[in-house]
Amino acid sequence: QLQLVESGGGLVQPGGSLRLSCAASGFTLDYYAIGWFRQAPGKQREGVSCISSSGGRINYADSVKGRFTISRDNAKNTVYLQMNSLKPEDTAIYYCARAGRRLCPAMLYEYDNWGQGTQVTVSS
Repeated sequence: QLQLVESGGGLVQPGGSLRLSCAASGFTLDYYAIGWFRQAPGKQREGVSCISSSGGRINYADSVKGRFTISRDNAKNTVYLQMNSLKPEDTAIYYCARAGRRLCPAMLYEYDNWGQGTQVTVSS
């Protein structure tokens, strides 16, 4: 069964760090770009970062550039999101999703499989 499972969320103080993991099962990550998204209460889901299948192409939302780092370990079938210098406005449910292609897509509908999400709360 094709599945993406996020983990690593939690409660952290402003300025703290978390590392999210997105573990894939039922398919091999090697052939797909993977994106991280987030959705805060009352807001639309927004793209945070995406990494191509090879890891050679990466993009970030302006709001997280310089603070978040996406990476992948295809041998472990896992993609990571290292989040540093966290701010209260980073509070959201974070989702990973598989793109139906090797390169990061421009449109949300091109992501064909989604995880259930992990809650990240940044608060003192």
